[in-house]
Amino acid sequence: MEQLTPHEEAVMIAIWKVGPGFVKDFMTAMYPIRLPYTTLASTIKNLEKKGFVKSERIANAFRYSAKVRESEYKKRSVNGVVNNFFSSSYKELVTFFAKENKISKDELKEIINLIDNDEKQ
Repeated sequence: MEQLTPHEEAVMIAIWKVGPGFVKDFMTAMYPIRLPYTTLASTIKNLEKKGFVKSERIANAFRYSAKVRESEYKKRSVNGVVNNFFSSSYKELVTFFAKENKISKDELKEIINLIDNDEKQ
């Protein structure tokens, strides 16, 4: 799966948030980001070409919806970051955030509890 630009990701987030909709629906969902209608429509067409969005013609307009689930994109994006920057080690990723004070002891305890609970099931 291709990595999206930050601009394309912002548009995809709006599409995931709204669900099937028209360009104007996505413009509203992107507030406070304000893009010209034509720029947003062009970006959505590019996302369709890349296989992230599908369209359906309704009368004289197109309704767009996500072809790629948000969870799938997140998973692949995070995996790419871990592989490229943390030697494929999630331990190194968590260590990085701990050293940067981006994750607290309490949050780490919550993560450990989640792991423990998953192992018990």
